Amino acid sequence: MSQLEQQMRHRDREMVPKFLVQAMFALMICSLGLVSYAKLTGVPQTGVLVAAEVVQSRDIVLLGDRSGVYRVMADGNQIAVSSEVKAGFLGVMGRVIDRERLVHDVESDAPVQVVRRANGNIAILDPTTDMAVELIGYGQDNVAAFARLLD
Repeated sequence: MSQLEQQMRHRDREMVPKFLVQAMFALMICSLGLVSYAKLTGVPQTGVLVAAEVVQSRDIVLLGDRSGVYRVMADGNQIAVSSEVKAGFLGVMGRVIDRERLVHDVESDAPVQVVRRANGNIAILDPTTDMAVELIGYGQDNVAAFARLLD
């Protein structure tokens, strides 16, 4: 065995310490135990989003170009562009919707709905793919980019 092979064999043993591997498996077993306990004893779910009723809605079309800039169209008029200040999230969600439609093999220029719910949350609903994205946890500016489309 060459000196390089000996060095590599010794190095590979120390790359991930045994303690970390054991800790990882212990964490997995503890997580599995907690989930099993909760399911078997019927502990109610917490942190689950309850979809409130829609109080305001607007149909929009997101049209993207090769550079990744998305235009937001409503009633045939352009109402926003993702390249505007604090509107980049429009393009991010445009790509998400385009990808989902590609996976479901549906047309990419069909309208989506931007809705405001009774609890104040903003959501994006795509009836062509049955995708619903509740815009919570995406940051104030990102949610505001879609909220402005309803105003």
